[in-house]
Amino acid sequence: MATGRLADTYGGYRARLVECLRQNGIRDLAVLRAFGETPRHLFVPEALRSRAYDDVSLPIGSGQTISQPTTQGRYLEALGLQGHERVLEIGTGSGYQAALLSHLAQMVVSVERLPELATRARQALDQAGTTGVMVVVGDGSLGWRPEAPYDAILVAAASPHVPRPLVSQLAEGGRIIIPIQRDQAQELRRVTKRGGELEEERLGEVQFLPLIGKHGFSTNGIE
Repeated sequence: MATGRLADTYGGYRARLVECLRQNGIRDLAVLRAFGETPRHLFVPEALRSRAYDDVSLPIGSGQTISQPTTQGRYLEALGLQGHERVLEIGTGSGYQAALLSHLAQMVVSVERLPELATRARQALDQAGTTGVMVVVGDGSLGWRPEAPYDAILVAAASPHVPRPLVSQLAEGGRIIIPIQRDQAQELRRVTKRGGELEEERLGEVQFLPLIGKHGFSTNGIE
């Protein structure tokens, strides 16, 4: 879990972001604390740092974005982490969500398909003093079997279905948070594994980039 102290001038901006998240319905105190302790400005391009604590998504290069904090807060709250879990994140992106997860779980494995993003994410995580996060390069739709099973899996991209490899790497009683895309609509779902069976809950509409990979979409966004 993350233990480093922040020495920067952005504390007031983080406090304002936490208040915005609270007003937008995020109630989990551990999640709010994670946002208050994680330096989002280190995970966005330097030219955009003046907007780092706005509740908006921002471009991070390579055609990818850092998600809106309210959306990430919903994700993290839906996972219901207690601090002892092993978590798999699909889609490292900037590394910010992995940093947030490090405050909420014991261990985080984050899979990124673009090597240049993975490199930048590792640098940002190091700069932020984040511990307990391993960033690997690979096809996220295949998960990351060497560290399985996972108590929770968070997929930060829309998939046409729940990838089978992720289900096989999920521990009994574990849950997957994933956007499922049908036609042009996306819906966030929480999938819980009980007795080898999957229980699905619908958590509302979302909008994410597609999950590219063997068990997701192809590079042109088509299955």
